[in-house]
Amino acid sequence: MDQRQVQSQRGVTLIGGADPSAQSLDEALKFAPTLVAADGGADRALALGVVPEAIIGDLDSVSAAAIAQVGSDKVMEVFDQDRTDFEKSLAAIDAPFVIAVGFANGRLDHTLAVMSAMVQEIGPPVILLGEDDIVFAAPLEVSLELEVGTRFSLFPMADIRGRSEGLEWPLDPHAFSPMGRIGTSNRVTGPVRMAFDAPGMLVITPRAALGAVIASLTG
Repeated sequence: MDQRQVQSQRGVTLIGGADPSAQSLDEALKFAPTLVAADGGADRALALGVVPEAIIGDLDSVSAAAIAQVGSDKVMEVFDQDRTDFEKSLAAIDAPFVIAVGFANGRLDHTLAVMSAMVQEIGPPVILLGEDDIVFAAPLEVSLELEVGTRFSLFPMADIRGRSEGLEWPLDPHAFSPMGRIGTSNRVTGPVRMAFDAPGMLVITPRAALGAVIASLTG
């Protein structure tokens, strides 16, 4: 197992193989200029004209041509059948935050695995960038400055209680569960303040909120 790490004082963009658009990759790189590929994400990055600074994974989906172009010295080969390439990549990144692109546009089971890893707090805080929305795991306390009327959805990956300010439908006194009450299609009415009694809550907002979410998670 390769024990090296990718280190960045700014954010890291992690690209997967689920066909992110050039626009999504460009937007991610503006906030997180260090590009890392999770296995076959290297081929997608190269197809979009960007060379990753590292490739991480078990290398079962990346092409030999991509490895040659990036350079074998920048490959971190990790054999671990109990972890996905997304998890392996997060564990090898030392940065304030990660923007993940190319993980929300493909197979649904892969996307669910990514969301499961996000709430397990592996490595830095992660923002999953889709073509329409962004997703992040809420810390136990979080503050966000978003435009009034912004769609603000919550999805619990565990049994959680929370309290809130700045949402049209407050979280308290409800108990949230993936098999019970969820919190989709809420709306912002002012500065958002939330606190939770346990980790495991995913927040889903339009991608226009990316800058505000980064500021919140790194502030």
